[in-house]
Amino acid sequence: MLLISGEIIKEVYTMKEAVEATKKAFQLFSEGSTDVPLRTHLAIQKHNGRVLFMPAYVKDPLDAVGIKIVSVYFDNPSKGLPAIPSVVTLMDATTGMPKAILNGTVLTQIRTGAASGAATDLLARKDAQIGAIFGAGGQAPSQIEAMITVRPLKEVRIFDPIRERATNLIEKIKANTPFNKVKLTATNTPEETVNGADIITTVTTARGPVFNAKDIKKGAHINAVGSYTPDMQELDPLIFGKCGKLFLDSREAVLEESGDLIKPLKEGLLLEDQISGELGELVAGKKVGRESEDEITIFKTVGLAVQDVVVAEDIYKKVTHAGVGLSVDL
Repeated sequence: MLLISGEIIKEVYTMKEAVEATKKAFQLFSEGSTDVPLRTHLAIQKHNGRVLFMPAYVKDPLDAVGIKIVSVYFDNPSKGLPAIPSVVTLMDATTGMPKAILNGTVLTQIRTGAASGAATDLLARKDAQIGAIFGAGGQAPSQIEAMITVRPLKEVRIFDPIRERATNLIEKIKANTPFNKVKLTATNTPEETVNGADIITTVTTARGPVFNAKDIKKGAHINAVGSYTPDMQELDPLIFGKCGKLFLDSREAVLEESGDLIKPLKEGLLLEDQISGELGELVAGKKVGRESEDEITIFKTVGLAVQDVVVAEDIYKKVTHAGVGLSVDL
């Protein structure tokens, strides 16, 4: 069995590869070629955290099976630890034997960024120049990298309620490729962040809207990433009245888990027939994406285990081919 560290993943695997693998994952999911139960949540209230178990089986042509165990511990950053630590275990689908354990924290960052990257590539205007991101936590670098990977942006604006987090993030990444190819700006207000922005990504733990719908320009594309429980919400519900296309990673999962849609549906600010479809249907050409330069498009994701398994399998093959990773016997 191989142990694959975060450093090895970063060494052998690119965001461009992750975006294409994620498109494949979404298409296989929407075509019914996967078995992906809804994630199991365990609340660890004593320690202000929760643990999620996310299994998936990807049938032909991949024939891959695995599980991600991911924790969300809100106090971890104050302890110098990642807020979302995780591991991914891949099994041999033909024997059920474990074949790899991967650093799930790095893999999650990459595949979550890649999901937004895939949606942005499919839905954002081709001439997009300004990106914006809400949240300067551990997910932010991969989300910014995904934007830059699929669109040649000139500027990315970063907003965090604690501005120092945004400035610290910029100092940390600005000299590295591909971040050194774009202007990175720490903003002071949500309005300043989204004013004129072509691509907007929200990746926070907010319980209420992080921007005002009236400030969004025509033609913008929005990736809503952070709301993965019914009490979490990042999107202003009024945005759905301005939205031309609304795609989800999984209709079932989003309507079960995300306050971004659950709340406006209950309030009558969103109707289910306004949902355009799943992103995998768009990848497969079964749904129509952006139809005008002025259309506002939205992608809402809560994350699917099929993303983890497809990307992990991709990484496993590259690591095996390169002869890296630590081989161990259990």
